This record gives sequence, structure tokens and C-alpha cells, in this order.
Amino acid sequence: MTDARDPVVASFRPAMLRALEAAREAAADGEIPVGAVVLDASGEIIGTGRNDRERTADPTGHAEIVAMRRAAGVLGGWRLSGCTLVVTLEPCTMCAGASVQARLDRVVYGAVDPKAGAVGSLWDVVRDRRLNHRPEVIAEVMADECAAPLIEFFARRRVG
Repeated sequence: MTDARDPVVASFRPAMLRALEAAREAAADGEIPVGAVVLDASGEIIGTGRNDRERTADPTGHAEIVAMRRAAGVLGGWRLSGCTLVVTLEPCTMCAGASVQARLDRVVYGAVDPKAGAVGSLWDVVRDRRLNHRPEVIAEVMADECAAPLIEFFARRRVG
């Protein structure tokens, strides 16, 4: 697990807190509670997203994709060079691939996803040397806090 005392990790705490807020908003709407933000090179949030597949009937409605689309709109182009994706759950293959394609500088995530994670758990798409771009990865930032809404969400679904 990433050390919370590390100044680099600590610098992503405010962004992760905003991503967690988005995850809670998703859960309130019956979506899997995952939230994401994209930071520009200065650390400002330029895109926020949350899972919205159920609401939009869009299979690409993952928090990361939504946040990257919004950030690209702010920047006026698809290249997110200099930007950082901060997400509460380790990205899946689609989102990891989109991170590479968007040319993000780094991916920061909270909870590990051993069933579908593609940033080091099940696969490691973003660090595959065969690809033309490889974002830096900072894993397990606020991992317990990020896992909690997911654990609660799925526990409620099993009971209900």
C-alpha cells in the first residue's frame, strides 16, 4: 500500500476526496460507486466523472471515461498530456487503454480491483512496453477509504 506520509501521495488527497464525493453521488443513483477527476498540469480539476452506465445506458459510462471526456472538452482536444487521472478504483482494460490513448502523464488510483484491474492487478495495460505511451502509476492512494463505498454498495445488493 502507498504510504500516506509520502508528499507525492499526500498531494493527491484533495483530488481523491473529490473523486470519492463523485463515487458517493453514483451510489446514491444506484450506480457502482466509482468516481474520477482529471487534473491539469497545475493540479486544477478540469474534469470530474462518476459511473453512469445505468442512467445513460452507455457501456462506456465509466467514471474515468466521463472525466477524460470532460477534461478534453475543457482543453479543446483529446490529448491530455500533462494531466493526471485520479480514480477511486483501479481502472479496467477499457479505461486503462483510454488513459494510454489520451496520453495522460499519470494514473492515480485508490482501491485495487483484483477481478478486473488493468493497472497492475489482473493486467498491466498502462505499463505495457509494446505501447507507444506509458503513464506513471501511483497505486493505492487512500485505498481503504476508496474501497469502503464499494464494499458497502455490494453488501447492500447481496442483502436486497
